[in-house]
Amino acid sequence: MSFSGQAGKERHRPDAPLAVTMGEPAGVGGELSLRAWQRRKDHDLPPFLVIDDPERLAALAQSLDMSVPVVPIDAAASAFDAFERGLPVLPLGAAVKAEPGRPSPATAGEVLEAIRLATSLTLSGEASAVVTNPIHKKVLLDAGFAHPGHTEFLAELCGCPGRSVMMLATPGLRTVPVTVHQPLAEVPSSLTGALIVETARTAAIGLQQQFGIANPRLAVAGLNPHAGEDGKLGAEDGLVIAPAVARLQAEGIDAFGPVAADSLFHPAARRGYDAALCMYHDQALIPVKTLDFEHGVNVTLGLPIVRTSPDHGTALDIAGEGLASPVSLLAAITLAGTLAANKQASGTEESAAYDHA
Repeated sequence: MSFSGQAGKERHRPDAPLAVTMGEPAGVGGELSLRAWQRRKDHDLPPFLVIDDPERLAALAQSLDMSVPVVPIDAAASAFDAFERGLPVLPLGAAVKAEPGRPSPATAGEVLEAIRLATSLTLSGEASAVVTNPIHKKVLLDAGFAHPGHTEFLAELCGCPGRSVMMLATPGLRTVPVTVHQPLAEVPSSLTGALIVETARTAAIGLQQQFGIANPRLAVAGLNPHAGEDGKLGAEDGLVIAPAVARLQAEGIDAFGPVAADSLFHPAARRGYDAALCMYHDQALIPVKTLDFEHGVNVTLGLPIVRTSPDHGTALDIAGEGLASPVSLLAAITLAGTLAANKQASGTEESAAYDHA
């Protein structure tokens, strides 16, 4: 299984620049964006712009002794020309004051505005995809943010609240959690056949339209040890998950399971599917981060736009020290460019569900 579903094919370019958000300004997002531009040729990155305060990024580059010219632009279309000369930055319209390692609710408005603007540009076609730098959720929640994270906020901005799905992707493995940011004790009661089916439909469409996989195969993990051991170790696998898999198969989706999760992620097993549908957060994230922590990318499916993000946090403990690795952001930018080109070539908008009226 390749990262993008396009192994062996020439990489196609999207017809508009990618829009990279500021993220938490007290975190490592700014320095990662600067380093990504530095390594643009080494990684054959598609052109991108950053939505941020140009003066903040220029000062950050100077403090880290990074030779990165910051080029303010007034429109996304200017990013292509500017990208050859420096890092194109679309200003937020307000100065962003942040001390590395010390997040403040005072910057929450700018953090959210960067996400709004990136989404708006992508919906209008002025940008080809959104790449989000990490946010500090507690700071945003303290400032009145009403969403658990990026995924739900982006779904609302795109006009499809409740219909987005998280995928974690790294070369060799893609996983999709059915339940996400919930306490483990609440997972069994939250897990329904309808939720499993809806998540699988969205994953299948995303694999087709963004990853270029014509007939995606989904492995569906069990919830309990040994996928319930015929009801001896838990009833959910037989009563909830198995009927959902049968419904997916009846709809023409190539799904199988429930499969015991402890035997789903070794190399031979991974060759048998395009994505694994997992029942809870850590069941999906642990194998991806164990297999290849640095190259993990968070992809949001079920939106009318492409969105990727590095699969790590704000790294407040090393912010401003020049120690943060840009590898995950580089992977997120690379994958966003590939997915945007695939989506553009398919000529369709992704939907969160098949029509089964």
